Amino acid sequence: MASKESTQRRAMRVRRQIKKVSGDRLRLSVYRSSKNIHAQIIDDSKGHTVAAASTLEKDLKGSLKTGADVAAAAAVGKLLAERATKAGVKEVVFDRGPYIYHGRIKALADAAREAGLTF
Repeated sequence: MASKESTQRRAMRVRRQIKKVSGDRLRLSVYRSSKNIHAQIIDDSKGHTVAAASTLEKDLKGSLKTGADVAAAAAVGKLLAERATKAGVKEVVFDRGPYIYHGRIKALADAAREAGLTF
């Protein structure tokens, strides 16, 4: 099986488990590349993004040494949680995608929890 196929299967397996427990909560989806990290809160029933944050944004890019470390992921998680609370979102379900809950993914999740999101 090719790497892309197995990544997609892992992501769909995680998403299937999320749908079982999420109910009507919004989904915090994370994308991690080798150089940056992106996160967004998605309303699947309406099909649109409520809040988003990334290491590519100007206000974060200047303050970070690199976009690919744990500190950058924590900054993205904090910024995303602030934007979500401003939009009226308190509870989400965490969609880690095909990534292991470790390192940058865990740092983003912990920062988002500390900034006020519940999941």
